[in-house]
Amino acid sequence: MKLNRFIYTAALLFAAMYASAQEANSLKACLEKGLENNYSLRIIRNKQQVAENNATWANAGMLPKADISAGYSGTLDNSNSTAREDGSVSKMRNINDNTLRAGVDVQWKIFDGFKMQADYNRLRELKLQSETQTRLAVEDYVAKLTAEYYNFVQQRARMRNLNHAVQLSRERLRIVHARYAIGDNSRLDLLQARVDFNADSAESVKQNEMLATSRIRLQELMAERNIDNAFVVADTLVDVNRPLNFDKLWELTMRSNASLLIAAQDKKIAESDLRSIRSRDYPYLSLNAGYGITQNKYETGATEKRKQWGADFGVTMGFKLFDGNRGRERRNAKIAIQNAELAMQELELTLYADLCDLWQAYENNKKLLALEKMNVIAARENYAIAHERYLLRDLSGIEMREAQKSLLDAEERILVAEYNTKLCEISLLQLSGTIMVYLE
Repeated sequence: MKLNRFIYTAALLFAAMYASAQEANSLKACLEKGLENNYSLRIIRNKQQVAENNATWANAGMLPKADISAGYSGTLDNSNSTAREDGSVSKMRNINDNTLRAGVDVQWKIFDGFKMQADYNRLRELKLQSETQTRLAVEDYVAKLTAEYYNFVQQRARMRNLNHAVQLSRERLRIVHARYAIGDNSRLDLLQARVDFNADSAESVKQNEMLATSRIRLQELMAERNIDNAFVVADTLVDVNRPLNFDKLWELTMRSNASLLIAAQDKKIAESDLRSIRSRDYPYLSLNAGYGITQNKYETGATEKRKQWGADFGVTMGFKLFDGNRGRERRNAKIAIQNAELAMQELELTLYADLCDLWQAYENNKKLLALEKMNVIAARENYAIAHERYLLRDLSGIEMREAQKSLLDAEERILVAEYNTKLCEISLLQLSGTIMVYLE
């Protein structure tokens, strides 16, 4: 018994010394590291870069196109020619004629019914939407990591409570064992005390697994390469004292919610599509110009060589009279705009319902937390009295166990209430687009 107690105490001291030697990671530090290293965020940032690269005048067709080309062609012929007057035959073999061409061609569509402008606006909206989607992914990530961070804090607090419960059970077992040695307690009391001690020890072992799982999940979110390394956080308690106001949250939601901004951008993109379709109702105008050189070489005839060079240019104007699909595409584009508007209205209603639901849960959890704080004070006082009575042999082991269990349950409930309140806070801030305050 003494040897096991010594080993256990030494292990706790070693763990405490090792933990104290580790750098304590604050929530802000974890978020900064994760935002830099997380693989999913790096991928979505690359997608945003693609959208930015696409939002150019050239991609919208607003710039001229220039081509340079060169070519060579030749012929190798044989011919027999018969004179009409005397029937003489003239034979020629391996006649090699060749042509060498080189030039520059430029084409520029200067007007296409404002389609180029509509396409450019669409590309810019897609770029802005990609930025908003990146922001949405970042906010989701911050909310997820913050929730896991405080889950780890909660699991550490639960580990401390269970370790304290093990210490209390060990002390009770020591007292019962001493009394049993002098014949003042029955073997039944000794066995019950040992069973309770083992049960608390088993809960502590299981909680250690839960703590490790939360640590691994937190380090995975941060893209830590060495997940097996020890990890220490700066917070020891879940902080739930951030002031929140419902009306202010709803105002921020309507102004800053990323999903709502994406829905508004979808509508603008649909409007750009309609303008692009309407561009077919206008004529189009394009310019073309070129400069080239051509050299011909002949093995027969009066001319041996011929070289030409110079510029060519032209203007093309046209109008699409009928293509069979213009009316259908215009009607469908208008429907797409209506659907985008309806989607925005539906999203606003959904966001308001979510905000009301989360706010109600937030308020209820704050009330529960206040009650549990009073309960844990009463439970600690109850345990202190029970312990004194137990030492005075005025309380049975079963009643002592009940007082200990009541204290542990009260401590567990306050941890759950704190964490649930924090989750509601995180969700409310995420909904209102202000989740990045955790980085301040």
